[in-house]
Amino acid sequence: MSASVINSLASANQSLFEAKAAKGLTFDQIAKDLGRNEVYVAAVFYGQAKPTKEDLEGLSKCLGVDHNVRVTKSKSLVSTMGEHFYPERGLGVTPPTDALLYRLYEIILVYGYPLKSVIHEKFGDGIMSAIDFRANVEKVNEEGADRVKLTFVGKWLPYKKW
Repeated sequence: MSASVINSLASANQSLFEAKAAKGLTFDQIAKDLGRNEVYVAAVFYGQAKPTKEDLEGLSKCLGVDHNVRVTKSKSLVSTMGEHFYPERGLGVTPPTDALLYRLYEIILVYGYPLKSVIHEKFGDGIMSAIDFRANVEKVNEEGADRVKLTFVGKWLPYKKW
């Protein structure tokens, strides 16, 4: 994880990363504790997903941070990321400069239109939701090498005629 990206986050999000590091936990371990997906939990840490009250209580318990006590110089986890919080989604520059993020960007540059064509052939005219969406990351071994398996599942939203 890039310190510069984390340093650009709200102080409450930075405190989540600090507590995660202090406990030596992975996003998968935290997700299992919360009953959530590890990608969703990482999105909460980066301020890209809106946590529920139960998520905040679970994070507090898991990370040993009281959700009602100040976790930053001036605010608590609940007062910073509670009911009133709405994420500003979309971090970073385009194109990304981080090597892994650039590979994901490159995948869309190279395979975006082929994937779009195949999706349209199977579903018709519409888009895949990034709101009603989930993602999984798996480590698999093929041909004697570790590989990354990404799975995206998004609700199909057909364009309406009016």
